[in-house]
Amino acid sequence: MIGETQTFGSNGFRKREVVVTTEEQYPQHILIEFVQDKTELLNTYQVGQSVKVNINLRGREWVNPQGETKYFNSVQGWRIENLQAAASDNMPPVAPAEAFEPATNINEDDHDDLPF
Repeated sequence: MIGETQTFGSNGFRKREVVVTTEEQYPQHILIEFVQDKTELLNTYQVGQSVKVNINLRGREWVNPQGETKYFNSVQGWRIENLQAAASDNMPPVAPAEAFEPATNINEDDHDDLPF
């Protein structure tokens, strides 16, 4: 889920939320907030893309009118990368299979001296 940018208060505080789902045995759905100018980082992403998000964990204390202290946590994103584009950029070009020739200089009497 990629939410719309929300603006709060007279100071123009902006927030945009995104939910990422981890890829593991028990996937987790994690709400991440992007704030102020970082909200624009989400403009080029679509639901379903594989991404890597850099985050900061934020916490704050609040005392309610009854004098009870409460604590709140938030996950704030500050960078997001498209994993599909990064993977294709880092991969070396692959030569077609017909470009390879079988080795002809193999001597079965040669033994590897590797320790494993």
